[in-house]
Amino acid sequence: MNKKPIVAGNWKMNKHPKEGFSFVDEIQDLLLDINHVSVIFAPPFTGLFEMNVNPPFYSAAQNCHWENSGAFTGEISVSMIKDCGANYVIIGHSERRHIFKESDDWVNKKLISVINNGLNPILCVGETLDQRESGQTDQVLHDQLEKGLVGIDSIKDCIIAYEPVWAIGTGLTAENKQIELAHKAIQDIVSSILKGANDFQILYGGSVNSGNAEDLIQVSGVDGFLIGGASLDVESFTSIARTVEMVQEKKI
Repeated sequence: MNKKPIVAGNWKMNKHPKEGFSFVDEIQDLLLDINHVSVIFAPPFTGLFEMNVNPPFYSAAQNCHWENSGAFTGEISVSMIKDCGANYVIIGHSERRHIFKESDDWVNKKLISVINNGLNPILCVGETLDQRESGQTDQVLHDQLEKGLVGIDSIKDCIIAYEPVWAIGTGLTAENKQIELAHKAIQDIVSSILKGANDFQILYGGSVNSGNAEDLIQVSGVDGFLIGGASLDVESFTSIARTVEMVQEKKI
């Protein structure tokens, strides 16, 4: 597999459309010379329409519904997201799982819909602190991936984001060895489920910032980042993207 590392920013429920548009324009101007990194912006749904991005910049939705249309008040279909020009959809983020009680079955239906509509899913998996401390990390990852990938034949256009729930927005970051082992477990689990599949990327997400990005991107098995808070600030987000670019250039 020879794919560009990814720096994806999940804005969550932040930035009004006009603010988001100017933010994206500024980021693109500052990163005009980026060649070896794919940069993804995931605004709220209101920020997707007419977002002006071109490769290596892309847009992503933070969620979706699996049905293409119907009586689902407040929901957004994948075809609507696609019509806004987005390339990616985040699925199964821990906030969707834990705050909004999304089940593995729902995550699976969304994943299938995203793939069937020709977009790229970013499937989030990860354990809580209690699960980590009780030694259940690998089992949690296995359960989430096994149930999430039901009916999936190929994962080549899918990105998996490992986000330990206890490290999201807390300022805590998993230790390098913890991240390496979790990413290796994800690779092994997916390979077992999908018979040797290895043509997918695994991102790390959990309080990534401009100060730790260089260290984290060099952890074995880390193909990029899914970033929350640090993606809302021009300086921090561009710094992370440039750091990943610098590390990638040294490999080429």
